Amino acid sequence: MQFDVLNHAPDLPTRSASRRGLLAVICACVVLVVGMVAAINLAVPLLATSALRPSASALVWIVDTYVIVFACLVIPGGAAGDRFGRKGILLFGLGLFALGALASAAAPNVAFLLAGRAVTGIGAAAVLPNTLAVLLHAVPAERKGATIAVWASMTGIGGVVGNVGGGAILSGGSWRWLFAGVVPIALVLAGLVGRIAPVSPRHDRRLDPFGAVLLVGASVALLLGIVHGPEAGWDSAIVISGFACAAALFTAWTIVELRVEHPLLDPRLFRLPALRSACLGMTAVFFGMFALFYVNASFLQYGKGFGVLQTGLGIIPLTVPIILGAKHVGRLSQRIGLDATTALAFVFVGGGLLGLSTSGVQTPYAEYAAWLVVMGIGVALALPTLSGAIAGALPPEQAGVAAGLQSTTREFGSALGVAVIGTVLTARFVAALPSQIRADHDPHTVAQALAISDRTDDIVAAFISGADSGFRVIGMLVLVAGALVVLQSLLSRRRSARRAHVSGAGATEPSPSPADHTA
Repeated sequence: MQFDVLNHAPDLPTRSASRRGLLAVICACVVLVVGMVAAINLAVPLLATSALRPSASALVWIVDTYVIVFACLVIPGGAAGDRFGRKGILLFGLGLFALGALASAAAPNVAFLLAGRAVTGIGAAAVLPNTLAVLLHAVPAERKGATIAVWASMTGIGGVVGNVGGGAILSGGSWRWLFAGVVPIALVLAGLVGRIAPVSPRHDRRLDPFGAVLLVGASVALLLGIVHGPEAGWDSAIVISGFACAAALFTAWTIVELRVEHPLLDPRLFRLPALRSACLGMTAVFFGMFALFYVNASFLQYGKGFGVLQTGLGIIPLTVPIILGAKHVGRLSQRIGLDATTALAFVFVGGGLLGLSTSGVQTPYAEYAAWLVVMGIGVALALPTLSGAIAGALPPEQAGVAAGLQSTTREFGSALGVAVIGTVLTARFVAALPSQIRADHDPHTVAQALAISDRTDDIVAAFISGADSGFRVIGMLVLVAGALVVLQSLLSRRRSARRAHVSGAGATEPSPSPADHTA
């Protein structure tokens, strides 16, 4: 017989304390796996000058391998929790996360490092969706909204904590310490989860491994084309093949998911306008936020001369609105409406990125920090609003899949943001380098350029030019995506109101019944 300490506690104070303890541990798990997405960006300059000597595209893959695997397997991770037990899959994920981080710390070459990053990503995919599923099982119905808001804010805070914590660890001087440092943290959290997390119900729905393989393959092929475009050329065989394979595999995935009895993620769900809008919105927010994280680390180190710890601390202004404002978003949304809240979120996120694109070597850090606060306000508005919309779209027995869908949109947005801004940054950096440096060695990273030339000021100026171009492109894309999200929501509400009006006009009764209102 399984004993649930939260649902069978002898009194309310004990139950409340148990929930607070569980919430703290679960939040720490979320911060760990999301923070790892951001922390690796701080190690990019160290990796670029390390004995591994990665190319520009290899650096992007070192960052993105974890995120891609994380994004593509997080829905299967949630489905596995629904099928085999959310607590057990969460514990398995934490163990696998620790194993992959240990392998990455000991990597003798780039290939081994990428393999370790992939294993860590698999572990993270098992952790993140089941954190929310475990929480939703443990709290009463009236607390679910607040719980989702706290969980959502942790996914935003995790990125900033990853920057700060990563900076502290990397100040030791080696990128290997970053991976070694998270191993004991993951193991301690696994012990705490095993002790206090409740056992939740499970179902007997079969998993869909073929659908998972197709989704991973399609995503990798898409990002392969984006990442290799600047170096190989957009008309090269590898880039064209990547985009063609992505289109074919995404099509095959859709066909397979429509035909299987228990799809990994039923594409028909995206007929729901609210779910479709929320997923696009979440992808766009994390697209912008993690594009910032990728460039911020190098910008502050190369452009401002910050040390790695200062660089990690330099992102803190982004966190302030998320910590202080997330709990107030629900009331704001009730007052001004969901669409207005979402629109404001994208104005702040996109506007913050465009503001950051005006930064240069001579720009005071205070001005840079002010734009981070602007962007943080947008993130604080977006995360609880969009998370609640996605979580409410699926029934409770599919809580793992719902959490997995949220996590997929976040992590895929993160991976795409890194790939796109890395592409724009590299292309603009190479174009802005002095012709002599380009002609002689064709470097694609700051480290490569500094290794062959003493024209430091020109190289840093070329990097700043690339970073500004990247922020402008990402900022505009976020604003366009936000406009699409809000427009789709408004059109959907208008169609629903029109249908309700037509239905009401055709009624034969003189007055509607309560059942009619419910329908």
